[in-house]
Amino acid sequence: MSEDGNKGMNLILQGPHAAADDLHALAALAGAERISPLSPAALRAEGVAATPDVVAAVQAAALAAQVDATFIAPGRTLADFSLVAMDMDSTLITIECIDEIADMQGLKAQVSEITEAAMRGELDFAASLTRRVALLAGLEAAALERVYEERLRLSPGAERMLAAVQAAGLKTLLVSGGFTFFTDRLNTRLGLDYTHANVLEVEDGRLTGRVVGGIVDAEEKMRTVQRVCAELGVPTARAIVMGDGANDLKMMSVGGLSVAFRAKPVVRTQADVALNFSGLDGVLAVLAT
Repeated sequence: MSEDGNKGMNLILQGPHAAADDLHALAALAGAERISPLSPAALRAEGVAATPDVVAAVQAAALAAQVDATFIAPGRTLADFSLVAMDMDSTLITIECIDEIADMQGLKAQVSEITEAAMRGELDFAASLTRRVALLAGLEAAALERVYEERLRLSPGAERMLAAVQAAGLKTLLVSGGFTFFTDRLNTRLGLDYTHANVLEVEDGRLTGRVVGGIVDAEEKMRTVQRVCAELGVPTARAIVMGDGANDLKMMSVGGLSVAFRAKPVVRTQADVALNFSGLDGVLAVLAT
């Protein structure tokens, strides 16, 4: 986009521990013409010229101040969207379920290392999942319930974000390279509209170390967002897509607004919105009227 095309942008500044002085200093750095408070820890700086130099300066200063800075065209609201599609592990929830399942086998360090490499985009996701699931062979299936009850926690702001988008009439999709054991429970707990994930094979009460059917990889995540949008009769541009790992990039690329949540660098740099410090409800400030 040309520099002229970037004039008149909005800049959303927010952070759970953001000081008002820091927010106003960042708005001034961006050359804001007007400032609209959104909450005690968030504001909208309006009339910003989002040139590359301004964006780079603001992002660097915001990172140092632990503030999330989002440049966005004015006038965008939740009404522009029909669907929120979310990754599960390390996005909607704080853990990587497979790592916690592996901990029950004493293999968390080994599995976590593979998970991290896959999320950074260094390993093929499907191949890495096959390797990790194979290490779980023989584990009692009851361990999955322990992970859900003892370790699974929603990410900060998740419930507030979901309540707001559901109240606004948006549908919700949880699409995960994780497992249906967890997405099914979250579906019931949170009143989600659609879920899609991998099925762990269980025989005689134990994990076999295999996945049933196809693996939900980056391509399948993208196809799922496309399928759900088609079912809703809307273009994928009406989807907000949230993720944290490299296997989320393809589905994020087809949405109308991509949100990187506490994400790997490769994801943050390609997303429309990067929430490094705010909760998932930070997207509500980005799209506030």
